[in-house]
Amino acid sequence: MKTQIIYLILLIFTVSCNTTTKKQTTTQDTTNQAKTDTLAVYSAEEVKAEALRAWKAYKKYAWGYDVLLPLSKKGYNWYQESLGISPFDAYSTLAVMGLAEEAKEIEKYALSKDWNQDVYVQVFEVNIRILGGLLAIYDHSQNPKILEKAIDFGNRLLPAFNSPTGIPYHSVNLKTGKTSGDKGKGKGEVVNVAQAATYLFEFGILSYYAKDPKYYQAAKKASKAVFERKSKIGLPGDYINVETGKWTNNWSYLQAGMDSYYEYMFKSNFLFPDPEIQKMWAYSLGKINEYYAEDYQGKRFYACVNMHTGKIVKRSMSLYDAFFPAVQALHGDIENAEKNMATWDWLWNKYELLPTRYLYEADSIEYANSELNPEIIESAYYLHEITGKQKYLQMIDKYWRDMKKCCRNEVAFHAVEDVRTKKAKDYLATYFFAETLKYFYLAAVNNKVFDFNDYVFNTEAHPFKRSYFDKEKAKEYLGIE
Repeated sequence: MKTQIIYLILLIFTVSCNTTTKKQTTTQDTTNQAKTDTLAVYSAEEVKAEALRAWKAYKKYAWGYDVLLPLSKKGYNWYQESLGISPFDAYSTLAVMGLAEEAKEIEKYALSKDWNQDVYVQVFEVNIRILGGLLAIYDHSQNPKILEKAIDFGNRLLPAFNSPTGIPYHSVNLKTGKTSGDKGKGKGEVVNVAQAATYLFEFGILSYYAKDPKYYQAAKKASKAVFERKSKIGLPGDYINVETGKWTNNWSYLQAGMDSYYEYMFKSNFLFPDPEIQKMWAYSLGKINEYYAEDYQGKRFYACVNMHTGKIVKRSMSLYDAFFPAVQALHGDIENAEKNMATWDWLWNKYELLPTRYLYEADSIEYANSELNPEIIESAYYLHEITGKQKYLQMIDKYWRDMKKCCRNEVAFHAVEDVRTKKAKDYLATYFFAETLKYFYLAAVNNKVFDFNDYVFNTEAHPFKRSYFDKEKAKEYLGIE
């Protein structure tokens, strides 16, 4: 009976994936025509030129540092030692843009890095940026020495997963393997759900290329540990103790802190079909639609709710959860994706940039800053590719023009402290290289240059070619039963 059930789940998922792929492919000609008709609004070459300008600024003022501070023209490190995060985030964008010389320079830089550093790093952040970046370099270059670097880095993250629940501690020392966390949180035993379970994708790819299931199985154990502790109505909380498995807060939502937990259940399963993860995703999506989704004053929102009762505790939205229309569209739920996207576009129009958090019931901003986040561009890009509708490219053009107007400076771009005043902030997030510029570029470039249907992006927008991964081999290399 179990075999029959698993077979049925696999059959349903295969049909679903085929249907989704067909929807993408059937709109490709329409999408190409739409791009050709509207390239006058902004061009891929314009974005490419701005990316090169920003990259040269990083090289000139912040080479070797994690982050460029574009107004003071200097570098900044996340930790006491530099990890070189900007180059790892920038590589896949420069490579996609055909900037081969710049990409090759980063590849050489990656090979020169020694990860035997006595520094505590946040496991979640370095997983999506550094491990994801290394794997993207290997995916593109097929340089076996880069894969060795990725395996080395992945091995240094694994000790964080040695908790009683299998959920990783907040931070791990790259040299010693000891775990630690935020100030006031002991060993880092309290993490949010995104920090707990955003590893299936990168660890799955690492397992595939290393032909070793231990990475994927560690990530899967963490994701299952979160899922299995859901409330009686089927919702996870937002903060959990990795040693006791007890929730330390009872809110549930799509916002930063939970967003990529959901994203990776879908995306990893899309790349490496796993009946257990597929079941978790289908169940979770049903609960998102049942409890988070709210039609309020004619618009679709996704609220914060109590994990035990499902009652709304806060009507707010953060710019990070603008990723969800992309997932909905790729899943095939176009109706809800378009309703959701319309709300994000409405909010952008209010401020010509998205605030970090907006209270939609109060019609007020809770956190007014913005670091030029990519999620709204990402979702518009997906919807344009999948539906072929011109309006999504027009949205992206608007976002590009607004962002240039407020945030382009003499060397690159900068963040803002307040979207209402556009007061400049001396910071350029690494994901501006990895995601924001990449999605702007891909929205304008012809599909013959980059085939949307053949790639899956990690949450940092590092692209991985689907055709490189054989699903039968994946079962062996990832240990999928």
